[in-house]
Amino acid sequence: MNLIFRVLFIFIAAWFKPKIANILAPSRLSMIVLPTDLDFNMHMNNGRYFTIMDLGRLDFLLRSGFAKAVHEFKSVPILAASQIRYRFPLNPFQKYTLETQILGWDDKWLFIEQRFIRDRKIAAIALLKACFWNNQNQSTVPTYHVLSNAGWTGESPQLPAYLHDWQRAENSLREAGSTHPPLNAPLPIGE
Repeated sequence: MNLIFRVLFIFIAAWFKPKIANILAPSRLSMIVLPTDLDFNMHMNNGRYFTIMDLGRLDFLLRSGFAKAVHEFKSVPILAASQIRYRFPLNPFQKYTLETQILGWDDKWLFIEQRFIRDRKIAAIALLKACFWNNQNQSTVPTYHVLSNAGWTGESPQLPAYLHDWQRAENSLREAGSTHPPLNAPLPIGE
């Protein structure tokens, strides 16, 4: 497992940090760019952002009541799609805050936004689509079951327009993946 010490820190810190009572409120982690986070350009590696985002979602899961739903429904949280937009680099030993926030949901998906903030500016912003997967049933757990188990009974807020735009692009990509052959597949020969 990558970042094992940071994962352990998240688990331990979750016992001492306040619980997230409102699942629409962001969770915040104060972080620092370590030498192991860097690429050859001496700023945080683009792939490392996704690994760090896992930590933000773990913190949110542990402090919001969703961990109870994982246990109750014998499920695991999984991602179906993600997109990130880089704006400013995160440099060695630079402090930043990772914010993780649920934007809303439908019957199957939770829509999450994660932001890397340095010097009060968004250095990177990501959109994610996640669900809870039950391995025994080989199916997703309905979102309303997960939310009610976590103690939330409210309706989803209206999703922002940029999330709808992203979903349209994501659906097009999903369709392209189902109609195009793999790159190493032999191409059909014309008649």
